Amino acid sequence: MSRIEWEKIKISDVDYETAGVLDVNNDGILDIVSGGFWYEGPDWKQHKICDVKKVAEYYNDFATIPMDINGNGFMDVVSCNWFDQAIFWRENPGAAGGEWKTHHIDQCGNSETAIAWDVDGDGELEVVPNAVNGPLAYYKLVKDSAGRGTGEFKKVVLAEEHQGHGLGFGDIAGHGKGDFVVKNGWWEAPENQGESWTFHADFELGSASVPILVEDINGDGVNELVVGNAHGYGLDYYTQTVMEDGSRKWTKHPIDPYFSQYHCLIWADVDGDGSSELVTGSRYRAHNGNDKGETDEVGLYVFKWHGEGFMKQVVDHGRVPEASGAGLYFTVADIDGDGRLDIVAPGKEGLYLFKNKGWAKGEAPE
Repeated sequence: MSRIEWEKIKISDVDYETAGVLDVNNDGILDIVSGGFWYEGPDWKQHKICDVKKVAEYYNDFATIPMDINGNGFMDVVSCNWFDQAIFWRENPGAAGGEWKTHHIDQCGNSETAIAWDVDGDGELEVVPNAVNGPLAYYKLVKDSAGRGTGEFKKVVLAEEHQGHGLGFGDIAGHGKGDFVVKNGWWEAPENQGESWTFHADFELGSASVPILVEDINGDGVNELVVGNAHGYGLDYYTQTVMEDGSRKWTKHPIDPYFSQYHCLIWADVDGDGSSELVTGSRYRAHNGNDKGETDEVGLYVFKWHGEGFMKQVVDHGRVPEASGAGLYFTVADIDGDGRLDIVAPGKEGLYLFKNKGWAKGEAPE
């Protein structure tokens, strides 16, 4: 794998575990939102959002999903939490400035994090919390006749069964619709909206990552699963084989069995060659030092598919506080507008930005 060079910038020592990228003040420059603060680009001046409750080593803030929720032209954020078992959104005060108001959406259950996917296929993103002991449900932003957000969400429950740890979304059945993956199987989307989803108990993934990726990683026209062990060693992908009776056989292949706490995964083209890579890293002290492999060493990595397996490139690796992992919810975005995807990595080790500087000298592919 040809090597990408990265410029490492420590934004803050504040130890929130989620971070999103959005233009907070509508100045045309992307900013970073992480927990109780936002950081104004391009110099990352810190501004307070609000006070966030902390329980032991955790802030009660487990996601950062940008959306204009109230339709006023300023981006807000959706989050969820574990201890209050809630999904909520924080209102950007806009030009007036000041602290952000928090709005309760629903008691969804203890949530590891939340991800935005277009669940119903209408071109708009819905929010799906990984409510470990709650039902599989998504939250759809209610819009007015002009297509603007109203500040309200509609809850749609797809399955009453508990999700467990880990959640993914993508076309498994090859029917052009998004199916849901949970720790012990997958829910097949119905032919028509409003009909029942069908559960397939095909596997047991344990404490799986959020998200579980559903992508055609090997180019065979069939989607595979990419699963991190969020609270132990291992990062794997699973290929599927459709049997004569229509059932599916899943085969596990290791990507990196030697590192732990792969809690969040992103599939993105960070090297600009037209094919996506797996971007991930460890979540430092995910269970306050009680998980296997949860040491003061952390890492952030890019895994490139080379036709037979994945090759690993180290973006960052080392001991805290000098090095960074990927936290609970990190973001890949072109934050400086240079056409290359950068990485914003939060965590208990602090908030970092890794600027993508492109191919190392003499290593660009022909």
